[in-house]
Amino acid sequence: MIAATNRDLARAVREGRFRGDLFFRLQVFPIAVPPLRERTEDIPLLLWHFVRRFSAEMGKGIRHVPRETMKTLQQYPWPGNVRELKTILEQAFIMAAGETLHVTMPSHSFPTGAPLVRTLQDAERDHILGALKRAGWRIKGKGGAAGELGLKP
Repeated sequence: MIAATNRDLARAVREGRFRGDLFFRLQVFPIAVPPLRERTEDIPLLLWHFVRRFSAEMGKGIRHVPRETMKTLQQYPWPGNVRELKTILEQAFIMAAGETLHVTMPSHSFPTGAPLVRTLQDAERDHILGALKRAGWRIKGKGGAAGELGLKP
């Protein structure tokens, strides 16, 4: 059996919101995969995977993705993870004419319905990690994360 969730089941067990016996049965071989927003370096690889797949399915010859498009994709928070990326790229493919893929991002950050609840500490951590990634892990100096964040190194 393979089971997937975006919930912290260990905490849910401690809080009495998930059955402990079921949790331990699911814990035989856990694989933790961080959300797409924490592994933006995977976005170009995933994008080109979907480009090849949709090219074959739709008979379109996409060969170029503008840098600005790639940057936009890497800065988006991806609440729907890889499924959302796939859907957005599929929509772009359907509308594509020519060899360049232009992507239109959703006008809202999160789908309607239950909002993604995060702690302030999680948001702050993600913000700092994002700044570090954009700065190539440089902390101080020109283009460093500290300057972008308005902090002293």
